Amino acid sequence: MQLKPIGVIHSPYKTPEEAPRQGYLAGEEAVIELFPEFVPGLKDVEKATHLIVLYWCHLARRDLLQTTTPHGPELRGVFACRSPGRPNPIAFTVVKLLGVEGNRLRVQGLDAVDGSPLLDLKPYSPGIDSVPDARVGWGPGQKT
Repeated sequence: MQLKPIGVIHSPYKTPEEAPRQGYLAGEEAVIELFPEFVPGLKDVEKATHLIVLYWCHLARRDLLQTTTPHGPELRGVFACRSPGRPNPIAFTVVKLLGVEGNRLRVQGLDAVDGSPLLDLKPYSPGIDSVPDARVGWGPGQKT
């Protein structure tokens, strides 16, 4: 299996410690730059208000299988939480699309560290992607 980055993320966060723990907490604007050969794939992307961004957490640890979360001291499996440290540090966030200028997308709500490789973009569809009754079972507002 090979992953090929399709672009790079430019954000105000230079280290993982500077980045918000979730994209919805990121109020700053960021820029997603697509490499020239992928620009044709942006056709009609400006019609979407929000995008799903998949990127590689290039500074994250890859040797973690359990970790703590901001929600408590309990040790959790990385597949039961959204920690960037995991065997394959693929991140997922939903961003608001502010504008498209050539191969650059201005977005808000991106928690990526500057220089993170972009893996994919998809339009967010509330009818497909929202699951109102979903639950994790632990964390804020959840029953364990």
